[in-house]
Amino acid sequence: MESNTHLIDTLSRPISDLRISVTDRCNFRCTYCMPKEVFNSDYEFLRRDDLLSFEEITRISKVFADIGVKKIRLTGGEPLLRKNIPVLIEQLSSIAGIEDISLTTNGVLLTQKMAQQLKDSGLQRITVSLDALDDETFKAISDVSFKVDKVLDAIETADSVGLSPVKINMVVKKGVNEHAILPMAKHFHASGKILRFIEFMDVGSTNQWQMDDVFSAKEVVDVINQELPIEPADANYKGEVAKRWRYKDGGGEVGIISSVTQPFCQSCTRARLSAEGKLYTCLFATQGKDLRHLIREGANDKHVAEVVSAIWKKRADRYSELRTSETVLLPKVEMSYIGG
Repeated sequence: MESNTHLIDTLSRPISDLRISVTDRCNFRCTYCMPKEVFNSDYEFLRRDDLLSFEEITRISKVFADIGVKKIRLTGGEPLLRKNIPVLIEQLSSIAGIEDISLTTNGVLLTQKMAQQLKDSGLQRITVSLDALDDETFKAISDVSFKVDKVLDAIETADSVGLSPVKINMVVKKGVNEHAILPMAKHFHASGKILRFIEFMDVGSTNQWQMDDVFSAKEVVDVINQELPIEPADANYKGEVAKRWRYKDGGGEVGIISSVTQPFCQSCTRARLSAEGKLYTCLFATQGKDLRHLIREGANDKHVAEVVSAIWKKRADRYSELRTSETVLLPKVEMSYIGG
């Protein structure tokens, strides 16, 4: 297979991260991702046979590891809805070259037993989505009846079994939950956990995104600075998505993911594998390459690697840098298929 030291795209970006959506289903109906008006009882989710099996995911992941991928993140939908997910993690953790395996969840299914199984199977880190601390705002966004306390318990559970440092992702939408920024910052300040604020993005075509709804990274910093002064910190590694800020009083750090107002396309090293086995080279992609069909039709690993390598070498994605009122209207793959 091709040497993993030379696989770069047209903008000299190497491939090093693979995000795998293991299901398109979720037990939340967040307005910025799976609005209930679309993802209702009539919506046709993928059938079980449409999903990649654990063996297929592992096989494809091995191909990616051979061409340079070192980090895998499991997403969804809600990945903990996928039955026996620790079994997949155990398979992935045995792949030579994979140095880091993490998972993003809404936390509702993250019991003590599940957290321990995930840890024992080889999961190293976990990120929990939480968009507010008060139940009213949380429900307005998630559109379900779960309580915030259930998510907070999940965060502590993950921390207790060593899936740490736990990261907490908060999507900020203007007019909806910007009032929750400071309470969230205060709650996780000096906790050993890392809170990350994410600008509301135009992923997919169903979340009614518009620029006026974006609460910018600069505005987030201004809000936190009012009571908890922060200062910029160096990135942990090249290509890190979140810009790091540390509390001046030594109370840890926060991250801000500013895909809209401060795009980071130039350092993006991520490939994405959708729940039904399509390869996407950008979160905002309009189409992907069907790897499931390839492997189910009998393609060997060498051929799959050649296909993936050819796609990456031609990659020129920089959607966030080029975002216009016209590109926003393009039919993009939904977040529930491609993960975050």
